[in-house]
Amino acid sequence: MIMKRFLFGTLLALPLAVASLPSQASAAQIIVRPVVHRNVVVRPRPVVHQKLIPGHWEQTRYGRRWVPAHYVRV
Repeated sequence: MIMKRFLFGTLLALPLAVASLPSQASAAQIIVRPVVHRNVVVRPRPVVHQKLIPGHWEQTRYGRRWVPAHYVRV
């Protein structure tokens, strides 16, 4: 009877003892390096001057034709 109690107590305490042991992941130390903010110089693009030519009708040999609006460089 005493041996059965001893084995039963041991089997009951064994899972609790195993669960209380620290795992490998909890013992590891994770080091995260800080984010370094680098200054970025943004240069403006060179300005290309453009002029809008509005749409208009154009005379051709076969009649009139619509020319849509478009931009031309100045």
